[in-house]
Amino acid sequence: MIRVADEAWVVTALLHREHPEAEDFALAELNDRVQREFQDRRPGVSQHLVSHCVASNPRSPAQYRMLHETARGRRRLYRPGDPTHPERKGKTHPDKDQLPPKYRPLIDWYLEDYIQRPIRGGESSSPATLLKFVGAISAFDLQKMSEAISSGCERVDRNEW
Repeated sequence: MIRVADEAWVVTALLHREHPEAEDFALAELNDRVQREFQDRRPGVSQHLVSHCVASNPRSPAQYRMLHETARGRRRLYRPGDPTHPERKGKTHPDKDQLPPKYRPLIDWYLEDYIQRPIRGGESSSPATLLKFVGAISAFDLQKMSEAISSGCERVDRNEW
């Protein structure tokens, strides 16, 4: 049986491949896709999408860095340079040989295409990039500032304009 964390990564990767124009996905979309793809009703699925796989969250107890929280209730696959909690040092994608054969090509796509692709809208919001603008503060303090900003800001749909 595939691990819950790997299911969370696989469905996020599948949605990214099917919708390359989408920057991220709502948690409800990801949960629905897990149900359709794996018929998995384990209670941990949602918790992995919400917290256990999110790189910027404190470890809980997992250390995975598989997903990135772009806004409240929205996720995308993790990219190197995304904010990461100092306690998180775990894997960023599943081990290829622990996935069913039909999902293994997703690992190659992730390593060769997805993480190499520039983030839409210009430069990454990685701590190194943000430090150019905010000065020399610690990565942890920068993460806390980013969380405070994102929790207090409304998401703008570019298609509205």
